[in-house]
Amino acid sequence: MDQALALAARGVALASPNPLVGAVLVRDGRVIGEGFHTYEGVRHAEVIALEATGEAARGATLYINLEPCCHTGRTGPCTQTLINAGIARVVAAMPDPNPRVASRGFRELKRARVSVHVGVRQAQAQKLNEDFAKWIKTALPFVTLKAAVTLDGRIAVQEGKPTPITSAESLARGMLLRHRADAILTGIGTLLADNPRMTDRTGEPRRRGLLRVVVDSHLGIPLRSKLVQSADNDVAVFTVQRETAPKFRALSRAGVEVIRVRPARGRVDLNSVLRELGRRQIMSLQVEGGAELNGALLEQRLVDKMVLFYSPRIMGTCGVPVARMSAKWFARSSQLSNFELQKYGADFAVEGYLRDVYGTR
Repeated sequence: MDQALALAARGVALASPNPLVGAVLVRDGRVIGEGFHTYEGVRHAEVIALEATGEAARGATLYINLEPCCHTGRTGPCTQTLINAGIARVVAAMPDPNPRVASRGFRELKRARVSVHVGVRQAQAQKLNEDFAKWIKTALPFVTLKAAVTLDGRIAVQEGKPTPITSAESLARGMLLRHRADAILTGIGTLLADNPRMTDRTGEPRRRGLLRVVVDSHLGIPLRSKLVQSADNDVAVFTVQRETAPKFRALSRAGVEVIRVRPARGRVDLNSVLRELGRRQIMSLQVEGGAELNGALLEQRLVDKMVLFYSPRIMGTCGVPVARMSAKWFARSSQLSNFELQKYGADFAVEGYLRDVYGTR
């Protein structure tokens, strides 16, 4: 199963909006075939493994990190393919969260007298496909809030002034997290302060370009900003301004997609942003914003996961907080659960959940 999970991970940024799936065929204690899914490759991981194995698959055991599908989409049902190939046993890490499957695949295999065992490395498998699980069940992206902070939770020395905080190792890890995402989101305040490119600079292959998204209620984004200047059908700006506004038209001519959504207290409604991104098959959204955007997302309980990179330094009360929220927030705030600690250079990172997309924790 560890090998199946490692194979599945090779589909990062290549399988979306499908799940990450790896498959390993074993017979007489020996691996005889394997495969992993990519969207462009169409074929599912278990089918690729079967094709590499041929007749030797009869009587073999399939190890797979996600329940085989039992419905027809771009491909036929994998359950029937496994039955026809004579697979004797299927060991799966977890059921498919897709309501169209949801253990039906396991039942079909059992009816065909295929032995089924579920739950090996389930926690690891769920983490690998947490974005798919959220999107396939709710049509909304899985939202990860990522930030670099000091020990006292500050992200900059003052508003509008970029402040390097964490180490090169933390920055590299943050870029890998960005590579896993379908889209990256920031607010107009961060864009004006940092003038970021918001690109995936890992050099690793992607099926779709990283969608760069800005929440900009009143279209304050400069036409000369790095983001606008580099727009190539991969920049979306959400606003409450009308299509007739001169800046709306200017951004559109510059190759930026400007999307008008309904206002909430005069600003972009963040729920509308998430619904639109989900409609565009954005499964995973990484937020790299400032105090205002972070605070709004947290107060509206729109964040699923947080990854905070801590520098072992204190900034003091002059600094900008990681999130700006009302004084009443703390009393009703959610506690980070299932969190992990990792060290990156001189820093450490806290990664944990504010929402359980599987309903199991």
